Amino acid sequence: MSLGSGLAFLAVGLGAFGTHSLRGKVSDPNLQVWQTAVQYHMVHAVAIVLVGILATNSTAKGVRMAGWLFTAGIAIFGGTLYTLTLTNLRWLGAITPIGGLCFLAGWAALCLGAAQSPDGGSR
Repeated sequence: MSLGSGLAFLAVGLGAFGTHSLRGKVSDPNLQVWQTAVQYHMVHAVAIVLVGILATNSTAKGVRMAGWLFTAGIAIFGGTLYTLTLTNLRWLGAITPIGGLCFLAGWAALCLGAAQSPDGGSR
C-alpha cells in the first residue's frame, strides 16, 4: 500500500509540474502526452493501493503479481511518455506499448487472483 501511495503522490506532483511548469515550454500535443502519462500513472497507483488491501486477505499469486505488473506499467508507460515529452525523443513511443501490456497483464492477473480467492472474488 505504501508503494501505491508513494506513486500516487508522485503522480500528483508530476501532474502539477506539467500544468504549471511545462505549459508554454513544450508543444500542446506533448503536453497532452504528459497528461496521458499522469492519468494512467494515477489510476494504476490507486490500483496498487487496492491490490495491497486485497493482498492482506488473499494468498492468490495473481493478486500480488498484479501489483508488480501495475508498477512496471507505470515505470515503462509513464516513464517513456514523461521522457518523450521532456526530450522529444520520438523513438521512445515504440517502447510505451510494453507498459500498456503490463497494465493489461496486471488487470488479467488481478481478475484471475480474485477468482482464486476463497469467496470466488464475489466481494
